[in-house]
Amino acid sequence: MELETNLAKLFFVEISNQPNVENFSNAQPPLILQPENPTPNNPPWNVLTAIGIWILSILAIIIFPAVFIVPYFLMNRQISLETFQTDPTAIFLSLLAVIPAHIFTLAAAWLVVTKFNKFSFKETLGWDWGGFKWWYFPVIVITFFIFAAIVETFLPEQDNELMRILRSSRSAVYVTALLATFTAPIVEEVIYRGILYSALQRSIGVVWAVTFVTAAFAGVHFLQYWGSPGTIVLICILSLILTLIRVRTKNLLPCIVLHFIFNGIQSLVLILQPFLPENLGGVQEQVTSVIHFFK
Repeated sequence: MELETNLAKLFFVEISNQPNVENFSNAQPPLILQPENPTPNNPPWNVLTAIGIWILSILAIIIFPAVFIVPYFLMNRQISLETFQTDPTAIFLSLLAVIPAHIFTLAAAWLVVTKFNKFSFKETLGWDWGGFKWWYFPVIVITFFIFAAIVETFLPEQDNELMRILRSSRSAVYVTALLATFTAPIVEEVIYRGILYSALQRSIGVVWAVTFVTAAFAGVHFLQYWGSPGTIVLICILSLILTLIRVRTKNLLPCIVLHFIFNGIQSLVLILQPFLPENLGGVQEQVTSVIHFFK
């Protein structure tokens, strides 16, 4: 009997000395780590996803206009492929199709950026000024247009696809101005300086990310401005400026606003061109050397 009592005491002492033996009524529930909120330089998407969205945006600009003009082409069988490219109605329909293409692209970008509404679209892309002062805008715009005039002197503007589109009809001019001012600045910046740059700078570094984004932005405009090397140079410079602003501010908002200012000024000149004095008749050709809507 004495032996059993001693064994019982010994068992109680051993159990009491165990470090993990606690009163279960006072036990705290385990901490559940919440996912870190993403930032513009630490996005919730990878490089493959970014490149996929970029390619999707290009395909949208190709497919949507094709879908829009097919019915018109079928109803006008007498139009050949050669004349079809210069037909004012076909050009107008192709331009209108860019609007739903932009909406589709923004919807796809929203799904990627928010991870199906899990994160904030604005906070993830950087909807702040990031130290960018208001007076930077006029300084950059004026400097760029002075530089554009110098480039125009050495590399005069040549006939290109965009100029042929603008000559097709005044309706084409109005739609181009609408796209360039209100949809392109948002769509292009979200795709290039937002989704594409954010993923690349984290994977391959800032220098290579800036190089790739600048080249990609100019590359998608290459066919549109084929035959106008001065225009391509200006687009490369503009893309570099916007990307460096994204690097410096770590935010996308300054890029969108500056893009809006550039395109808005040029669109206004295009619309007012018929009302300008005759000695300013060449303004439209000079303006089209730097105006650029999405693709």
